[in-house]
This record gives sequence, C-alpha cells and structure tokens, in this order.
Amino acid sequence: MNVDLHCHSNVSDGVLAPAALAAYAHNAGVDVWALTDHDEVGGIARAREAATAVGMRFVPGVEISITWANQTVHIVGLQIDATNTALVNGLAATRSGRDARGREMAEQLEKAGIPGAYEGALKYVDNPDLMSRTHFARYLVECGACASIPEVFRKYLTEGKPGYVPHRWASLQDAVSWIRGAGGIAVIAHPGRYKFGVVGEGALFDEFKQLGGSAIEVVTGSHTPDQYDVYAEQARRYGFLASRGTDFHAPGETRVEFSLLPPLPGGVTPVWHDWF
Repeated sequence: MNVDLHCHSNVSDGVLAPAALAAYAHNAGVDVWALTDHDEVGGIARAREAATAVGMRFVPGVEISITWANQTVHIVGLQIDATNTALVNGLAATRSGRDARGREMAEQLEKAGIPGAYEGALKYVDNPDLMSRTHFARYLVECGACASIPEVFRKYLTEGKPGYVPHRWASLQDAVSWIRGAGGIAVIAHPGRYKFGVVGEGALFDEFKQLGGSAIEVVTGSHTPDQYDVYAEQARRYGFLASRGTDFHAPGETRVEFSLLPPLPGGVTPVWHDWF
C-alpha cells in the first residue's frame, strides 16, 4: 500500500491546486494520501472531494511551523478536524507576519544584486497569507540568479545567506495542543533536516513525547536514503509511530516522486497501523 502523508498544494507553497494534486498522486499510484499545507487547512475540503472521486483514501492534515531552540521546526498533524476552532485560530495567528518577513527578504536580496524579488515571488503565491522562501526560490530560478531550487537554497534564503529572515512561529506546545485538540496525531516532520546535533535532537524528541506527540517521519523526500534507517531506529528507541511522505511541492521540484518513495523499514509501527 502506497501511503503518502506529507504533501503541499497551492493553498500553501505547492504548485498544483488540491484537486489536481489528488489526481496527480492517484495517477502515480498513491493509495492513501494526506494534504498537509503549511499553517493552512483551506484546501482540505477540495482535496477530500477529489480523492474520494478517484477512490483514494484521504487523510486531512496540516504542517505547522514552530520555533524550537531558535530554529524552525515543522510539526505535521494527521487525521485532524479541520474545522476545530482552536486549530483554525492558531494557524491564523501563525500565518500573520509573513508579508512583512517577505518584504524584508526582498530588501536583502536587492542588496545582494537581485531587485524585484518581492513582486517576483508574489507571482507564485496563490495565498498571499503564506508567502514563503519557496516562492522566492522559484523567482530566483526564473530570473536566472540560480539554475535550480537546490542551488537557491545553497546560495540564498538560508541562515547566514542573503534573503534569510527568521520568523517567530508557534511553540511546540502550541502545535501539539492544537493538533491533539482537533483529534489528530502530531508528527515531527523530516527530523533529519534540523541541525540540533544528537543532544539537541534527543531533547526535542523528549519534549515532543512529553507533550503528547506520537510519531516522526522516517521515510520522506526530505531525508537522504541513509537517514531512513537512522530515524527508524529513533522511532523504535522513543516508541514513536513511523510516518512516510514525499514532502511533494511540484512536479520536477521534489527530490522523490510519489511512485519512487521506498517503504518504511522493518521493525517500526506505521502511523496508519490502526486506521483501516
């Protein structure tokens, strides 16, 4: 069974509309699919309808941006009630401030010799409340500053590089509380991407578990293949369920397409083990 529980539409920083994304995932062989837009649940109804129409099981989700130890961390919520008031209000508060951040990013890029980045990024934004680094990255490729999205993130938009502006997001406690209050399961997204070191990662996992977090992503398009076994072992060590998803944003832009993501390693309990 091909289960993909991390995916973005144009409601946040993906390219495809929710219905088109459902069709794309289904055509690629996905059997169980979650839409997990950044800090936004506005695409869930359309995604559910489209997934149901093609006979694909649908999981309502979200990816919440948090600040932990002065770094941005993403917490995925799965099987959420997207109408839950506390969740909806919390996400709205988390989204606030993105426009001001985007303008500051553009100012930095202009000083680095790339003018018009705010207006350029805006062309890729379907939801003005959710301007992100990904939108700027697409413009930097369009204008010829870089040849690819990975090159953008090597040269710009990351800590210590032009265009990087940190944002104060929700807290870990907020995110887990909102997800659990909405009946969902909290998952640490792509833990291998963060730069906490062994001690810091352990502290994150400990606090997450104490707050009621249940799972970590083990197999994800944001992990390298050698990290699959690393985080399978971490899931076993901490008693976390294991999740899986491409972190898909756009055709040709994602490291691993839907049909190519490998299964979870043995010895872990899938987060979906009791869903069906």
